[in-house]
Amino acid sequence: MKKIIAIFVLAAGLVSGTLQAQNKFGFIRVDEMVSLMPELKKIDTLLTSYQNDSLSRTYTYLLGQYQYYDSVANDSSGKATQIVRQQAASQRAEFLSELQNWQSTAQQLVEAKQNQLLQPVYEKVLKAIDDVAKEKGYTYVFSREALLIGPPADNLLQQVADKLKVKVPAPATTKPTTPKTGN
Repeated sequence: MKKIIAIFVLAAGLVSGTLQAQNKFGFIRVDEMVSLMPELKKIDTLLTSYQNDSLSRTYTYLLGQYQYYDSVANDSSGKATQIVRQQAASQRAEFLSELQNWQSTAQQLVEAKQNQLLQPVYEKVLKAIDDVAKEKGYTYVFSREALLIGPPADNLLQQVADKLKVKVPAPATTKPTTPKTGN
């Protein structure tokens, strides 16, 4: 009976050792790969256009409405009745609140638009990572930012870039500086 258990333990150890030896690890910085995609230039242009056209118009509208209701609320010529001035003051307060929160609102709108425009790019990059992992036999692919310590792994950036036909710039090399000695 002890021999059967020993054989079973030995077999289980060999199987798990074989399975462990078959694991292949890779890593990639997804944001770095996305930053290399040619679509980013178009996305930057679209975001700038969105900020200048849509958001600027909205701000101008809010400001115009605030100024209009402010002038009606502060009408001292007697053209507007007390009730109209009170309603205008209420509307003015609403537009003032929107104007005061405009920077935060605009930032949220820009981020939402950026996420909407970047989503297809991220999907394309993630599909390429998945394809490379399957083609090259990687069992695990990690996001480099997520691991402080991990198993030895291959950087898949170049392979994914090749799959997407994107050029990876050469890493900048800096010459070490030697301290000058004063004579």
